[in-house]
Amino acid sequence: MTTPTTTACARYRVLHETRYRYGGTVTLSQQYLHLTPRAFAYQQIEAHRILIDPGVDDSREGVDFFGNITRHVGLTAPHDSLLVQAESTVALHARPGLAAIAGSLPWEHVRDRMNLDRSEATLEACRYLHESPHVGVFPELEAYARTSFTPGRPQLDAALDLTHRIFADFAFDASATDIATPLEQVMRGRRGVCQDFAQLMIGCLRSLKLPARYVSGYILNHPPEGQPRLVGADASHAWVSVFCPLLGWIDFDPTNRCLVQHEHITLGWGRDFSDVTPLRGIVLGGGRQELDVRVTVTPLPLPGIG
Repeated sequence: MTTPTTTACARYRVLHETRYRYGGTVTLSQQYLHLTPRAFAYQQIEAHRILIDPGVDDSREGVDFFGNITRHVGLTAPHDSLLVQAESTVALHARPGLAAIAGSLPWEHVRDRMNLDRSEATLEACRYLHESPHVGVFPELEAYARTSFTPGRPQLDAALDLTHRIFADFAFDASATDIATPLEQVMRGRRGVCQDFAQLMIGCLRSLKLPARYVSGYILNHPPEGQPRLVGADASHAWVSVFCPLLGWIDFDPTNRCLVQHEHITLGWGRDFSDVTPLRGIVLGGGRQELDVRVTVTPLPLPGIG
């Protein structure tokens, strides 16, 4: 597998703010957070903190089934709003580029290897082979995938082609879906958001018995030329990670038609959106609620530069 260089190729500060405003008083709140960026071969966490207002009475850090850092918090003081602010500084290292993925194994070889290879990496990848709460496997997905995954085609070349086709065939439309929209509806309507396109691509790959996982995180957005970067104008993002026996996990972004390189910050991964929801919980009281999410991704200078 590819080992990244020790020198960072990009650094970012990420500020993720989630604010709930309630129509009445909340007397008890229990929240489950996936807001700590993940450290792995291509990403180093330099600093991280989570601030919660009002203050919490109970806070417990843990690790979920997929290795993501989690936090459970409890608030018992009456409140009519909740602010959760996660601030992180991360350094990214170079990932395999187009030249590296060109020599991947034929996709059928990878599919068959999943049943034969008992190595730790392959067994871990088997977690992402099957249906999950938001990603079913059905014939339409396999038919769509096979246009890219022709006989004998290198696995990662086919995955990149699938990435490009989803971008071309599906329109970004924030009003077309919500977190509960079934994948079948996305397939029929050909509209959705990054979460939908990631889960669509995952469903296509799993329909061919190839492991794929859902990645939650952030992406650096570029303001129009001549305009400043706006605070809070970025957003959470989602993309797909594909298991390659030779290179490890390689990430593709169907929303932006690209191989992930140095502008994606990884928060965590799982089978689909439900495994890595940034913030979810239950409240007692409160009535009607309004949700406001603001994300700011700011490039930082590399060590010794600027």
